[in-house]
Amino acid sequence: MTEMLAYILAAIGVAAAALLSVSRSHRTLQILSISHAGGCLTFVLYGLAYYSLPVYYGGGYLFIDHLGLYEAMIASAVFLLAAVYAGGYVEGLIEAKELKRENLRIFYVSFNLLLTVTLMCFFCDNLALFWIFTELTTFFSAVLIAILSSRKNVEASLRYVFVTSISMLVTFIGLIFLFALTKHAFGEGTLTWTVLMAGAKALPPKLLAASFILVFVGFAAKAGISPLHTWLPHAHGKAPSAVSAILSGTLLNVGIYGILRMYAIVARTDAAETASRLMVGFGVLTVGIAAFTMLRQRNLKKLIAFSSIEHMGLMLVGIGVWTPAAVFWTLYHMLAHSLTKTLLFFSAGILHRQYHSNKAEDMKDVFRLQPVASLGLAVGACAIGGMPPFPMFASKLMLLLQAWGYSGGVAFALLGLLLVASASMAAYLVRLFSHVSEHEPGAHLREYRPNWTMEAPILLLVAALLAAGLFFPQWLGSVLEAVLGDLMLGGFSHGI
Repeated sequence: MTEMLAYILAAIGVAAAALLSVSRSHRTLQILSISHAGGCLTFVLYGLAYYSLPVYYGGGYLFIDHLGLYEAMIASAVFLLAAVYAGGYVEGLIEAKELKRENLRIFYVSFNLLLTVTLMCFFCDNLALFWIFTELTTFFSAVLIAILSSRKNVEASLRYVFVTSISMLVTFIGLIFLFALTKHAFGEGTLTWTVLMAGAKALPPKLLAASFILVFVGFAAKAGISPLHTWLPHAHGKAPSAVSAILSGTLLNVGIYGILRMYAIVARTDAAETASRLMVGFGVLTVGIAAFTMLRQRNLKKLIAFSSIEHMGLMLVGIGVWTPAAVFWTLYHMLAHSLTKTLLFFSAGILHRQYHSNKAEDMKDVFRLQPVASLGLAVGACAIGGMPPFPMFASKLMLLLQAWGYSGGVAFALLGLLLVASASMAAYLVRLFSHVSEHEPGAHLREYRPNWTMEAPILLLVAALLAAGLFFPQWLGSVLEAVLGDLMLGGFSHGI
């Protein structure tokens, strides 16, 4: 069964899509989606607990290691929460005539196929195959962005496809270049990641650095790294909130995952310093652009989207520093960020249904009318800002300390920019929560009553973030240490 996990998950995804394509009721579509995501999460958790990793199969194209399963765990969890949330949320879109009922099956089929190809990204041992699955995530997520009955959604989707796909063409050129390098160095060309890890020192450093830069471009665009981030605020801001949560909580991770995999090869060579400076520089630039843009942002979903850009930049710095502690806390930060952004987008989705707007000036009596969504926003803002006792407090602090060891200037710049971003989020929410009616609170508005499927994931995420901040699970530490062993100590049996 160990060797079959990727095949099992792919088969489940195809079967789910087939069943969804012939289902008619919304309830059936949602139950199938919840079952699919829940089944994937169950298999992944079982793999983390009981598999002896890494495992190779598929003729050098597929493998399972701790990092892949860790990323698959995050993705499956976010998709499961989004599938639950989508029940009431999508029905609200239909009632508001923002989504046509005849497009329901397209939404859910795309949703489930996106889950499948995202998971397959994390089980690729071949970088070219990873590139293909990454492009497929772009296609299915673009469908989910454009599915609403709005021209702006189509425009946001097209911008997303244009920026990321053009950038991924540059990555494809970099992979061709890398294949040529391995053919010269090994006598046979390869893009198998484990083989590249084992033979990295045989590759010419300067040419490897050039290949890394080309490959970096596409994955950076996918992760929303500046200056290739321009698609992200529009796509996340216009997409249905359940989709925005997936984009921020899982698809950005695919880009960071690609950079991490590629840099693990480069880190074994003399090209490491060049690549490290590149990533740290672009990481600080990304945090800076996001932080100062957040200062003047008035749209709630776009504010949350720019916050995602900020955190992708911070993770890029963590990878660039490349100490065991920096990588450990980068991976932990990724999990915390995914859960927190899911909470924020779910909460913003309920407020959008209440006020039909994402602007603070259009929202009044938020706490009175939508107490659960308000709680989610307040907790999410505290968590994303790195306040104790939430998990990002530890990860931000440790990443800043690791950045200090790399460069005091980088650490001070990051600290200042992170404070600006946190202050921007806090100022927005203060305006939002203080905007109340003078006489009869909420009298001019009809209260929107969210389905329990929308509020339950918010309450669950609030509890999960509080628990994760107070107690660090021993099993999670063991998984992350195993990831470090694979990435930095080369715990692979494949050779040239």
